[in-house]
Amino acid sequence: MKLIQLPIFALLVSGIFCQYDYDSYYNYDPASQMAPSSPICSVECDCPMNFPTAMYCDNRKLKTIPIIPSPIKYLYLQNNLLTGIPNGAFDNATELLWLILDNNQIASSNIGKKAFSKLKRLQKLYINFNNLTELVSIPKSLEDLKVYSNQISKIGKVLADHDNLTTIQLNDNQLSDVGEAFSGLKSLMYLDLSINKLTKLPAGLPSSLEMFYIDHNNLNSIPKGYFDKNSKLQYLRISHNQLKDEDIPERIFNITTLLELDLSFNKLKAIPVVNENLENLYLQANEIEKFSLSSFCRVTGPEEFSKVKHLRLDGNKITQADMPFNSAQCLRQAYEIMLD
Repeated sequence: MKLIQLPIFALLVSGIFCQYDYDSYYNYDPASQMAPSSPICSVECDCPMNFPTAMYCDNRKLKTIPIIPSPIKYLYLQNNLLTGIPNGAFDNATELLWLILDNNQIASSNIGKKAFSKLKRLQKLYINFNNLTELVSIPKSLEDLKVYSNQISKIGKVLADHDNLTTIQLNDNQLSDVGEAFSGLKSLMYLDLSINKLTKLPAGLPSSLEMFYIDHNNLNSIPKGYFDKNSKLQYLRISHNQLKDEDIPERIFNITTLLELDLSFNKLKAIPVVNENLENLYLQANEIEKFSLSSFCRVTGPEEFSKVKHLRLDGNKITQADMPFNSAQCLRQAYEIMLD
């Protein structure tokens, strides 16, 4: 593999670009040096006097949810032994804004139908690394839902009319079909469905979406005009699927707002047409046979060129010798081009 850095290419001050990291995890640091707890705090937990609206119950081997004082807004219950959430568990926690339940053993069948019904102000709900098999009813006030690394195979209609949702992470589950589960979410900006078993894209992708990750699935086609309403989309990752040229509409990725496109580890034989505004394009580990400059630049001139900075083409059937002689004019902003 060769890294090409042409002398006329612009150098960036930033360091080497990191494609992305799926191991990133919401890290909590509930202050190792806790001040004395508030007198209203449950005995199983800590409520620091300098942060009286937070209750830290993490890493306590808890099997049941403790009593939650009504002033608490931030509740940390991660890394325990909880297996369920009964109705009434949060009835006193009407001021709760954040609820963190990561790394427990919570099963969908052990969550009461009204377990979250009194949480009218809840903004963040994290139930990652548990034993969920389906989504349960959640508050309509919710803005940020993270339920990755579970066994979820069904979504149903529980997300309907959740107009405040901006972030949904459902990656690393067992989803094979999501239907129109996200179509009515008019505020949704970030949707992660990576590492599932999806064979087709969600119907009715929200026009508000800015980041859409659906890599590591079994997709084999993209419907014509699928992204026509996504005028805000900036990051699109569809790597590690089964996409072929004949199953992708010719200009499907010519999205003006798109900054990053990842199509690596598919079965493409040609470089797809992309918009001149695209900055990062990942096409490694495909079957690409030709370096087509017209995929980046329809016209080249003083003010007409591609804004691509990072381009990966390693693991294909082309080498540095296949680059057109005038590629430096079209790709004048490229910082690195990786070829075999």
